[in-house]
Amino acid sequence: MKVLILAGGLGSRLSEETVLKPKPMVEIGGHPILWHIMKLYSHYGFNDFIILTGYKSHVIKEYFVNYYQQYSDITVDMVHNCVEIHRTQTEPWRVTMLYTGQNTQTGGRIKKAQQYVANEPFLLTYGDGVGNIDIPALIQSHQHSGKLATVTAVQQTGRFGALVIKKDNIITSFKEKPRGDEAWINGGFFVCQPEVFNYIADNESEIFERRPLEHLAQDSQLNAYKHFGFWHPMDTLKDKMYLTDLWTSGKAPWKKWD
Repeated sequence: MKVLILAGGLGSRLSEETVLKPKPMVEIGGHPILWHIMKLYSHYGFNDFIILTGYKSHVIKEYFVNYYQQYSDITVDMVHNCVEIHRTQTEPWRVTMLYTGQNTQTGGRIKKAQQYVANEPFLLTYGDGVGNIDIPALIQSHQHSGKLATVTAVQQTGRFGALVIKKDNIITSFKEKPRGDEAWINGGFFVCQPEVFNYIADNESEIFERRPLEHLAQDSQLNAYKHFGFWHPMDTLKDKMYLTDLWTSGKAPWKKWD
C-alpha cells in the first residue's frame, strides 16, 4: 500500500521553527519529523510514499532530491569539477512529492492524491506526530472490521496531575499527569479503502476531519484501532523539545528500526 503523508500546513503554533520551513521538516535529533514517520512505516515494509505538500513545499523537495548526498561521505574536487562518493546511507523509498496548494485543507489535499492511489487501499497520516504504532496490527484491525476507513485512536496524557478528594478533603489518590479524561482522540495513522475518496469533495476547502469523517461515522464505515502505546504530536516548541530529549537520550519509543 502507498503511504500518504499530510505535509502542507502552516504550523502556526510552532512559528519559532516554521517561519523558515514546513512543520514536517522541523528536526528531532538532526532529522525532520517527516523522516521519523517514514522510518516507522519503512520498518514494516511500506516504502512507497506520497507527500502532500503545500506551505514551503520546496524545502521538502530539496531535502529528498539531495538526500543521497546529505547522508553520504563525499569528496568535492573543485579542480576537476567532480564529486566522489564514499560511504553512502540510502533508504529503499520511492517518494512522490505532490504539491496540493498553499491554503488547501486536509480533505482537499487527500483528494488530489486520488489519481496516484488509483483503486487500491492506502495508508494515511499527519506529518507532525510520532508513535510506536504497530502498523501490521492496525491493518489487520482494518481488514477484520470490513469498514471503509480505520483511524488510530489514542489517549493523550493530561497536562496536570489528578487528585481524587473525599468529602472531608482527604486525598485518596494522586496521579501525575494521567491520560486525560479517558476520551479517545484522532491520532492519525489511518487505513483507507479507495471508496473513501467518494466521501471527499473535490474542493480545496474540504476538511477531512469534518464532513468526510463525520459521514463515514454516520454510515458506520469508520473503525477505531485503539493504540495504548506511545503517541505524541509536535504542535509547539515544548513538544519539539520533549521529543528531542527522548531521541537524544536513546529512549524514543517510536524508534522501531535499528
